Amino acid sequence: MSDANRARPALRDLLTDRLGVLSLRSVQIIVVIVLAAAAVFALVQLKLVVIPLLIALILAAALSPVITFLRKRGVSAILATWITLIAGLLVFGGLITLIVFAVRDQWGELVSSATDGIDQLLDFVENGPFPVDQTQIDSLRDTVVDFLTSSQFGSGALAGVSVAGELITGIVLAVVILFFFLKDGDKIWAFFLRPFRGHVLARGQRIGQTAVKTLGGYVRGTATVAAVDAVAIGAGVAIIGVPLALPLAVIVFLSAFIPLIGATVAGILAALVALVANGPVAALIVVIIVIGVNQLEGNFLQPVVMAQSLKLHPLVILLALTAGTILGGIVGAVLSVPIAAVGWAIVKTWNVPEEPVVPEDPAIEQTAV
Repeated sequence: MSDANRARPALRDLLTDRLGVLSLRSVQIIVVIVLAAAAVFALVQLKLVVIPLLIALILAAALSPVITFLRKRGVSAILATWITLIAGLLVFGGLITLIVFAVRDQWGELVSSATDGIDQLLDFVENGPFPVDQTQIDSLRDTVVDFLTSSQFGSGALAGVSVAGELITGIVLAVVILFFFLKDGDKIWAFFLRPFRGHVLARGQRIGQTAVKTLGGYVRGTATVAAVDAVAIGAGVAIIGVPLALPLAVIVFLSAFIPLIGATVAGILAALVALVANGPVAALIVVIIVIGVNQLEGNFLQPVVMAQSLKLHPLVILLALTAGTILGGIVGAVLSVPIAAVGWAIVKTWNVPEEPVVPEDPAIEQTAV
């Protein structure tokens, strides 16, 4: 055998040395990324089904305490489901109707006031103590307008539901799925866990309980925080004398379901309306009110109301919002944070800490012997 053949390394050696292990791990990571990208692409293509499914899952988790309460009182599963579903639809539909009737007559004035406020800010930037070139202002305005009117943003704003028929189909599908989740949610999850045994089955049960608890707590907590923010900011702007207080309060309530960004957008809109209607002093007071309410929310309401439902770093929330907005528009932005919260809660409960082994008493052992 020649020296060249003796010096040639075997394939096993090439795969098990440091470079080989690193190469294999890199290939595995690439395969996982490709599969994840393919799964996300498939979900985006089926978002007319996926989005109603996620909405129904979140609402079912939020309404699960009602179902549990009724079943413990001896109400049958089907009757408890119908009671919960009809009551939920009546409450939700009633709130939407009240919002529409309260805002529709003032919506045009609100948009006009916001537009005038933006024009005043641009005029101040252009002619203020630190003037900015008009070309830069026009370029910024054109960029924002192009983004808001682009096909991507327009389609994303309704999460791909571009026609009324698809929107109605999505709503009906969400209601039907919600009915079955409320009636047989535990049975559906148990069906998926049937192939598993032992610690894998226990892990699946923990994941189901964690998901329901996290989603339900997030929705109920967010709704409570949104209501408090809307009442506080709405009352503040009304006391100052800013017009359109009711539409602004409604916008604050709805925007609170988008963490970080929603409160900022609502505060800016309220300040713009105050700037046009009452001047810069009132606008400054509105900004102070919004900042105060946000501080109250972040330091008191969120820790108390949300509890363990949302233990995410603000950077994670921002990344989740960005990804959700890109994939699903406004609906994706609303759904992304609770999904991320559930994912993190599942990671934390994936493995239960092992219970410490308590040594047996030697005296007991000797007695037993």
